[in-house]
Amino acid sequence: MSDVNLPKALDEGVLRIGSAEIPCAVLDSGQRVLTQSGVMRALGRARQAKGRQYYDGDVNLPAFLTAKNLKPFIPNELYVTSSQITFRQAKGNIAYGYPAELLAKVCRVFVKADLAGVLTKMQEPIAQQAARLLEGLEDVAIIALIDEATGYQDKRAKDELQTILSAYISPSLLPWTEKFPKDFFQEMFRVWGWDWQTVGSSYKGPIGPRYAGKIIKQVIYENLPPGVLEEIERVNPADRKWQRKSRMSQILSLEIGNPHVEKLVANVTMLFRLSDNKEQFWRNFNRAFPKQGGQIELLPE
Repeated sequence: MSDVNLPKALDEGVLRIGSAEIPCAVLDSGQRVLTQSGVMRALGRARQAKGRQYYDGDVNLPAFLTAKNLKPFIPNELYVTSSQITFRQAKGNIAYGYPAELLAKVCRVFVKADLAGVLTKMQEPIAQQAARLLEGLEDVAIIALIDEATGYQDKRAKDELQTILSAYISPSLLPWTEKFPKDFFQEMFRVWGWDWQTVGSSYKGPIGPRYAGKIIKQVIYENLPPGVLEEIERVNPADRKWQRKSRMSQILSLEIGNPHVEKLVANVTMLFRLSDNKEQFWRNFNRAFPKQGGQIELLPE
């Protein structure tokens, strides 16, 4: 492909996962990419040479996957999704990247090989970093994170929004289970200066201001990918008394939606614990969840 016909970056940003920072972009084709050098650094390796790599006659494997001891753990689809992408950055420079979905798949290769006990001493640190990265990565969630980091979420086509909604919204009502642990509410009530009460001998949830529901909506559900909260409210609207027929967690999917909520609950609970009052909490919250093209750190340093 000539330089003239190279795909161009419409939006660029930095995806932060713990201490790893990976430059990312959304191309004019709609494809999300992570830069080659960023992926290498995230895995704890030096930048590889430019150009596609070969492995036993197969094209499209990055150099760090060409070791023979990794071959049994490389799925067939990785030969397709690992193809290097040459593109032009917004400033006009030529850059090299990988499809966004590559990172999670590569991490799984190293984690599986590590569990099988076949890694070399030099590969073990990569597997350790891969395991940490996997804690904050999901094949669908990474698309939403990159869109947020680059600001592309405002330009996303309606059919792409439907793809995300189909991943987050359950097609049928799930059985209700408590997604908010007791300490989430206890810490919220402490920060807001509300009295904490329980009913009976066992925990049955707090008796407190109805305003607590507004806080939960703002700090948890508004931090799901754009469009998800709107869809939840469309299929499960509040009545005149602000009551809903179902819990929000029952609307979310078991595979993607609810796990994302659980991660947000854990992060917000920690922010409550670090705050002495509601003013300090909002400062901590706004720092952790910046509204313009940022996202909370998903992994510890």
